[in-house]
Amino acid sequence: MSRFVIIGALAESIVNFRGDLIKSIVSAGHDVVAMADYTDDATRTRIEALGATFWPYSVQRNSMNPRHDLATFISLRIAFIEIKPDVVLAYTIKPVIWGGFALRTLPINARFYALITGLGLAFQPGGLKQTALTSLVTRLYRWSLVRAEKVIFQNKDNQQVFLDRLIVNERQCEIVGGSGVNVNHFDVACVPQGHVVFLTIARLLGDKGLREYAQAAQIVKSRYPETLFNLVGPEDPSPDGIPFSEVKNWHTSGAPQYLGATADVRPYIKQCHVYVLPSYHEGMPRTVLEAMAMGRPIITTDAPGCRDTVVDGDNGFLVPIKDAQALAQAMERFILQPELIGKMGKRSRVIVEEQFDVKKVNSSMLKTMGLC
Repeated sequence: MSRFVIIGALAESIVNFRGDLIKSIVSAGHDVVAMADYTDDATRTRIEALGATFWPYSVQRNSMNPRHDLATFISLRIAFIEIKPDVVLAYTIKPVIWGGFALRTLPINARFYALITGLGLAFQPGGLKQTALTSLVTRLYRWSLVRAEKVIFQNKDNQQVFLDRLIVNERQCEIVGGSGVNVNHFDVACVPQGHVVFLTIARLLGDKGLREYAQAAQIVKSRYPETLFNLVGPEDPSPDGIPFSEVKNWHTSGAPQYLGATADVRPYIKQCHVYVLPSYHEGMPRTVLEAMAMGRPIITTDAPGCRDTVVDGDNGFLVPIKDAQALAQAMERFILQPELIGKMGKRSRVIVEEQFDVKKVNSSMLKTMGLC
């Protein structure tokens, strides 16, 4: 039996995105410690129900303050000394970087694995300030991943960025099908009757393509007033967060209607005909996989991570990033050819079962980490 530590930033993501993985590792006979920022008792109880011990540490996901990062490093270092892990898996940028650094400074013979769930704003093009940020994050990743047994990516594009920037070598690289999706929990739902309903589920961030979604919705609604456009997701305090006043303006116009945040996306997916995610970049978009599992066609961007979920013209359509007009045209195809909804939705379910079933993904993860 190994003592396995999984490190995330948000406790809710431990449950929502790594819950099935934790249950698989516990079932394989390992002792699991789940680390994330301080949280409420209800979320802590949900983590413990997975069979893991919850261990809070100091991390501020969206902070650029070096003092906060130093606190994260120290907090992780102290935790590792007490926990004495055999295997550590970190995901998202701060847990990966500061978890890797903390292990490098300790005489602990733990195997370190990093799961890269997306590149985020740090690797997006921009001016001098953005270039400096990219250079800094590249160096931090490079130093923190020196001891990594494997760096696990969710798509080939992200892996190639790390290889091109000499952050990792090919021996370290592994690719898995995202976080996977529980195809029993996200079972096929009948397509509803009535006018076409489009849905997007995402944190309220600019790089999720929500402004393009709103623009496309307004274009389509001007031609087909009965069409509905729904938006579900929480506010986000990051620099790329969309002001809630802007979202309220969309809601007032009815394109799209903002339905708030939710802990269970299934009722919203059941009510829609087509799922849309116009994101600029992803690791592997979980909500897209969930909608596919429930038998919905997809419109998403020809961007890293997103393009891995759609065979263009088979289970949906790919559109260029930041192109509201192309997005509107793809939406219009489903309005004019409603027979595509059922046909493409069935193909979505098949693709998920073949490539993204959480049982297959987790089996691959356990093999990679030597836990089975």
